[in-house]
Amino acid sequence: MVSDLLHHLDTHKSMGLDGIHPGVPRELVEVLTKPLAFIYQQSWLSGEVPVDWRLANVMPIYKKSQKEDLQNYRPVSLTLVLEKVMEQIILTAIMRHIQDNQVIRPSQHGFMKGRSCLTNLISFYDKMTRLVDEGKAVHVVYLDFSKAFDAISHSILLEKLVAQGLDRYTLHWVKSWLDGLAQRVVVNGIKSSWWPVTSGVP
Repeated sequence: MVSDLLHHLDTHKSMGLDGIHPGVPRELVEVLTKPLAFIYQQSWLSGEVPVDWRLANVMPIYKKSQKEDLQNYRPVSLTLVLEKVMEQIILTAIMRHIQDNQVIRPSQHGFMKGRSCLTNLISFYDKMTRLVDEGKAVHVVYLDFSKAFDAISHSILLEKLVAQGLDRYTLHWVKSWLDGLAQRVVVNGIKSSWWPVTSGVP
């Protein structure tokens, strides 16, 4: 798995705090796979997360309109390339558990592999036309929570993961990782002080 993840690192992504470009581990995959697999396994088993894996440089990326308005910038977090590989390992373990235990309903389309806004619309349209054909009244309410993923409490997120019955190693690792998350803003080489991250889906 580690070898495959290293092979598929996006070389167009930016470097993290360590200044290591994604192309470096990708080129050294034959040399790095075994030691990294050992490091990742030990981190997962012990629940110990290196401090640098919890840190991110946040770069404000301009979107459109007035540059003076902060709402016109999208924050992009730059983390270590090797930490991103561990994130993918943990994500794979969580998604496998979710699929094996049918935690997510078939009606869920957002952030699901092979599903999209289009599949959601097709499913919705199919269900609504069926109900109308049966002569039933149909009422629809659309809600959009502004910056919903940024507002999720880490403690609530952990409670939800516990409730889904994830294994203790993955739970302990995620808790350790979330407990020490911190970020700083970097603009034109100027760095802010570090700030703890206590909410949001990483």
